Amino acid sequence: MDTRDDVRRGSNSFRNDLTFDFLKVAMDENKYRLLHKINDPNDIKNLSINELPALCNEIRQYIIEVICKHPGHLGASLGTVEITVAIHYVFDTPYDNVVWDVGHQSYAHKILTGRKDKFDTIRQLGGLSGFPKISESEYDAFGVGHASTSVSAALGMAIAAQQNQESERNTIAIVGDGATTGGMIYEALNHTGSTKANMIVILNDNGIAIDESTGALKDYLLDLALSTNYNKIKEKLYSKLVEQGSNFNRDIIIQQIKRGMKSTCLSKSNLFESLGVRYFGPSNGHDVIQLVEILRQMKKIKGPKLFHCITVKGKGLTEAEKNQTKYHAPGIFDPGSGKTIQDDNSPYPKFQDVFGKTIVKLAESNKKIIGITPAMLSGSSLDIMMKQIPDRCFDVGIAEEHAVTFAAGLVAKGMQPYLAIYSTFLQRGYDQVIHDVALQQLPVVFCIDRAGLVGDDGPTHHGAFDLAFLRSIPNVIISAPMDEIQLQNLMYTAQFTKLPFAIRYPRGRGITADWELENYSTMEIGKGRRVIEGKDIAIVTIGKPGTFVNKAMEVLQSRNQNITPSHYDMIFLKPLDIDLMNEICSKHKYIITVEDGTIIGGLGSAVIEFVAENGYSCKVKRLGIPDAFIEHGNPNELYRICGFNAEAIADAVTTCCS
Repeated sequence: MDTRDDVRRGSNSFRNDLTFDFLKVAMDENKYRLLHKINDPNDIKNLSINELPALCNEIRQYIIEVICKHPGHLGASLGTVEITVAIHYVFDTPYDNVVWDVGHQSYAHKILTGRKDKFDTIRQLGGLSGFPKISESEYDAFGVGHASTSVSAALGMAIAAQQNQESERNTIAIVGDGATTGGMIYEALNHTGSTKANMIVILNDNGIAIDESTGALKDYLLDLALSTNYNKIKEKLYSKLVEQGSNFNRDIIIQQIKRGMKSTCLSKSNLFESLGVRYFGPSNGHDVIQLVEILRQMKKIKGPKLFHCITVKGKGLTEAEKNQTKYHAPGIFDPGSGKTIQDDNSPYPKFQDVFGKTIVKLAESNKKIIGITPAMLSGSSLDIMMKQIPDRCFDVGIAEEHAVTFAAGLVAKGMQPYLAIYSTFLQRGYDQVIHDVALQQLPVVFCIDRAGLVGDDGPTHHGAFDLAFLRSIPNVIISAPMDEIQLQNLMYTAQFTKLPFAIRYPRGRGITADWELENYSTMEIGKGRRVIEGKDIAIVTIGKPGTFVNKAMEVLQSRNQNITPSHYDMIFLKPLDIDLMNEICSKHKYIITVEDGTIIGGLGSAVIEFVAENGYSCKVKRLGIPDAFIEHGNPNELYRICGFNAEAIADAVTTCCS
C-alpha cells in the first residue's frame, strides 16, 4: 500500500501499515515503588498526601531515565512534576479539563494518564507526541505546541461548562516556560476577568523559556515573588492559622487579608487582580503537599483565579538546573552525571549557525542591520549576535505579531531588520506581514528557520506552509537556499532590496564543510540555475530537496535505467525565473517539482500555473508535503512517507518516462 495515500486520508491512518521498532525502557518495580502502580489519576488518589513527594521523585527520575536515551524536552517537564501530581490528586480528570501551555511541560502528565508504558516511544514515528494531543488521550483537553494559547482555550471550555449547566466542572490552565511573554495570554485574561468562569490559571513561573525570559513582565513577576514584607506577613499568617487548627475557610480568610497586604507591601498594583482575576501566591511550586492544600481550597472558590507558583526549570538534575537553556532539549545525556553525550560528529554546519555567524559579519559592516527574534535566541543562533552586538539585537519574547510590526517600524525609519523566526511561528504574524510590511513595501528581511519537515516535534512545528502563504502576498520576494553558500549570499543580497525579502532554510545541517565565505556575492533577484542538463524530463527543486537529486540519479543508475533528467534549482519562488521556466518547458515533456512544503500553492502550483498560462503541453508531477498534517518522526522517515526523498524522486522519473 502507498503510504502517501494513507497520509492524505488523515494524519493517524497511515500508521496502521507501518512497523515500529522502539527501544523499550523497562520499569524497575523496586526503583519505582509507587509509580509502577499508577495507571491513571484514580490510582494517585489512593495514595496518602504524605506519599506524594516520593511519587514526584520517582516521576522525575523516570523522565530522566527515558529522555536521556530518547531526546526530548527535558527541563520544562522536570519543573512541573509537583504541579502535575497536585492537579491530578485534587481534581477529577478528565471530567475536569486540564489545558497545558507550551506543551513540552506535560511529560509528567502523560506518564500519569495511562501513557506510562508508552513513554519511551515519545517523539518517535508511531509513538507518543511530545505535546498534548486530543486524539492521543481523553486527558489531553486541548492540543498545543505553540505558547500563550491555554487561557483562551480554557476560558472557552469553562464558558461551555456554564452553558451546559455543569457548575461543578473545573478548568485548569497551566501557563509557563515563557508563555507569559505572549500577548494572547493578556487578551484572554482581560476577557476572563469580566466573566464568572469557573477556572484556575496556574502560572508556572520559572523565569525562562528556552532562553532567559525578557521584558518588563518578567521583572513584574519577580517583584511579586521577591516582595520581602508581603511574603513574611503571608507566611506568618498562614502558620498561625495552621497552628490553631483553623480549617474553616482559612485560605479564603487569608486571601481577603492578602488583598489588603498587596496594596501596601508590593511596589506595584497586582496586574491580575486589576483584570478581575483573583490572585493566589506566590507559592513554592515544588512543595506538592502545600500545592494540594491550596488547590483544594481554590477549588471551593468560584470564578476565575490565578495561582502563582515559583519553580526551577530542570529541577532534580543538577546539570539541567545550572544550564537551563542547554537542557531545555539536551539530546542524549548520561542520567547519572547529567553530562550530554555528543553523537553528531558531522563536519557540516547547521543552517542556523550559518545564519548566526553571517548576520554578525553583515552587521559589522552595515550599522543599520538589526537582529530580532521572538524568544528563539539560541534556537535561531541569534545568540551569537546578542553576545557580540547586544545593542542591535532584540529578543522580544513569544510575541510574533509584535516582532513583525516592530521590524516594520524599524524599516520605516531607515534601519534594516533581519527577523529570525521559525516558519511555524511566522504563521502567527501573517496579518502583520500583509498589513504592516508588504502593503507598505517595507523591506523587512524574514529569515525563516525550521522551514519544511522538522522531525520529532511533529505537526505543530513542521514549516509546511510558508512558501504557499507568502506566495499569495504582493511585493514579497521569496527565496530558499539549497546550501550554506546560497544562504550567505541571499542574506548579503537582502540588504540591497527595496521589498520584503523572505529567506527560508531548513532545520539541521548543510552539505558544505568549507562554507564560510571571505567575500559575499550579490544574487540576481528572481534568477535560478541549471544544475544538470539532461533530456526529456526536468526535476525542478527549491531549497533543501535539491540536495536529494544527486542521490536520486544514483538510484536511477543502480536500476540500469538510461534516463538522464535535467535538474533546475529555482532558488526564488517569487519572482519566478521566467527565462529559466521557458527553457524548462520548451526542452522537456515532463516536469517533476520537488519542495519541502505543501504542494498546494507552492512551487508545484507555480509551475503548473506557468505551463497553463503560457500554452505549454508538458506534464507536471508535484512532489512535496501532501494535503495533510504530518506526524512526528525522523525527517528521513517523513520524507519517505510524504514521497519526496531520493527514492521517490527516482520512482517519479521512472513512471513519467515509462
